[in-house]
Amino acid sequence: MSVHAPSGTASFAACLRLFRRHPLAVTPHPADGGNRSMVLVSLAAGQGGFFVLTQARDDLFFIRSWNPHDGLDQAIRAGEPVSGIVHEVITGSMPVPRDGALLGWVTDRQVTAMLAVYCGRPETWDAPVPVPEIRVMPMAGTRELLHWPPFTASPLGDGRLWEYVEWGAIADIGTLVTQNAGRAFWVPSPDRRGTRHGFIVVRDNLPADDYWLPAGVYLDHWTLREGIPAPPACQLLTLPGVVDVAHRLR
Repeated sequence: MSVHAPSGTASFAACLRLFRRHPLAVTPHPADGGNRSMVLVSLAAGQGGFFVLTQARDDLFFIRSWNPHDGLDQAIRAGEPVSGIVHEVITGSMPVPRDGALLGWVTDRQVTAMLAVYCGRPETWDAPVPVPEIRVMPMAGTRELLHWPPFTASPLGDGRLWEYVEWGAIADIGTLVTQNAGRAFWVPSPDRRGTRHGFIVVRDNLPADDYWLPAGVYLDHWTLREGIPAPPACQLLTLPGVVDVAHRLR
């Protein structure tokens, strides 16, 4: 038997706060006039998993399981009851930065690692459902203990991601990169399949008001942990599939 909260007012208010406080997690309005949404990772005990929170109207939200086969799908309106599970998910979850967001870990005003966000949904019902993730990509040559984020191995398991954003330790570097087209490039890994594996090559130092993004090669931290050196930037840029990151983010 499901447990019901006295009303959905608290859950509805929590939905409003999530969208107001975390604009970096909200998908922009689609060109076709679709609804805004965000991905949540539940931190509540016993409610682990990912969910999609959609704002259909000013007075209506929907919460759905990330995996459509899991079945959770409920409307949230002020004053209407919601299940105890839905209430726990809404009030005990952390928003995930929107799909395609590119963040930077800032140490002494310098970006030492990039955080690439992947929350893409499958296009067909029967396609495999990839789990949302944030891939931490430090700059080759940086030292782990001093220059890597403390949550490097599990960015979505730390629970303090947005605190780091508020403190200025995490910056949204997507705007900086899109304003400097032709300076940063995504290079797919030649020995790994999928769009989540590869390198980011920054050709020139990119200054912002509060930090700067150094030129260099950024790659998955697991590769660096294994002691595998990064290929030279000039070699990476000759590989097939190189894309200007500014175009990927638009």
